[in-house]
Amino acid sequence: MQNHQNQTSSTSSQSPKSQPSDHFLAVSVTDPVKLGNGVQSYISYRVTANTNLPDYLGKEKIVIRRYSDFVWLRDRMFERYKGVFIPPLPEKSAVEKFRFSAEFIEMRRQALDIFVNRVASHPELRLSDDLRLFLQADEETMERARAQEMGIFMKKPADLMQIFKDVQSKVSDVVLGKEKPVEESTPEYEKMKNYIYELEDHLAEAQKHAYRLVKRHRELGQSLSEFGKSMKLLGACEGDSLGKAFSELGGKSELLSTKLQMEAHHLLMNFEEPLKDYVRAVQSIKATISDRASAFKQQCELAEMVKLKEINLDKLMLTRSDKVREADREIKELKAESEEATKRFEAMVRLMDEEMARFQEQKTADMGLAFHELAKGQARLASSMVEAWRSLIPKLEACSTS
Repeated sequence: MQNHQNQTSSTSSQSPKSQPSDHFLAVSVTDPVKLGNGVQSYISYRVTANTNLPDYLGKEKIVIRRYSDFVWLRDRMFERYKGVFIPPLPEKSAVEKFRFSAEFIEMRRQALDIFVNRVASHPELRLSDDLRLFLQADEETMERARAQEMGIFMKKPADLMQIFKDVQSKVSDVVLGKEKPVEESTPEYEKMKNYIYELEDHLAEAQKHAYRLVKRHRELGQSLSEFGKSMKLLGACEGDSLGKAFSELGGKSELLSTKLQMEAHHLLMNFEEPLKDYVRAVQSIKATISDRASAFKQQCELAEMVKLKEINLDKLMLTRSDKVREADREIKELKAESEEATKRFEAMVRLMDEEMARFQEQKTADMGLAFHELAKGQARLASSMVEAWRSLIPKLEACSTS
């Protein structure tokens, strides 16, 4: 799900109707700058929005945002758009020494750019008042909005995945009536849920090995750099053709070291990070599955309460109790609430089906691109290594036969 994500098809009852397709909203996250000192320091980002949507103030708007602003936007989306797969954010670094490294800052900038463009390209999220505020408000207004946030994320960890860590066991433990588990069990739901859990495991495993590939490239690059320096020193001690051959071998080793380090960075940004991003995306889907489970539970509990109230009403009518009118009123209110809960759940089911189709389509495109980058980079590196070592063979052969 890269910046260019534009394929969308979902709808939401909480949003206005989708705008015509010729409207656009493109966002860029650039120019990270460290502000503040000590534990109060943070990175700010330049967020530029270009759009022709009528609700925006002008065609271009530039604002300054920090990571917590992006968290605010993600949390607001999750609360307001039930059933939508809210794009994930990169993790907050827990290791102080890495927080302000150039590589970490660039990885986060790229991930934040992807996040906000996913939101901006979604047919419903892009019309959100919260997104408009995020893209247009000054820093003071944005800070007040964060301070006034009273959602669940102010009381619990900001990381959605910690809140919804184990959806299945949580729902299975809920008991209603005669020890009846309140859990949706349709074949389609089970298939989707099992797929998401398996996908998370496989993506996490692939990402782990991608990390090892990056590490291996860096270690080999460092070894070649040190080997190259030692060969140059050795060449300086020798004379004639042998010394020259050693020096050239050292130079080629250092050249390959640079290429390996460059390829390691390319592999990190264009292969490992996309895999990690999809792990986060799947975890975000699990959070939506948890919401669906809660909606299913609510509709079942309300339906059961209506039945119990009706049984109680029948008893009151038999005894000609003066509480019949009050009980009848309660049943009508409860039925209305139950019908609304059923509608919300059914709308969520329909929306998640559409979201899953979008997710699958975009995952195919993004994973194809990531693995293409992997293959292209490895081929480029292999070609450079072959060319470098091959160029040395004649000179080393001349030394060995002289």
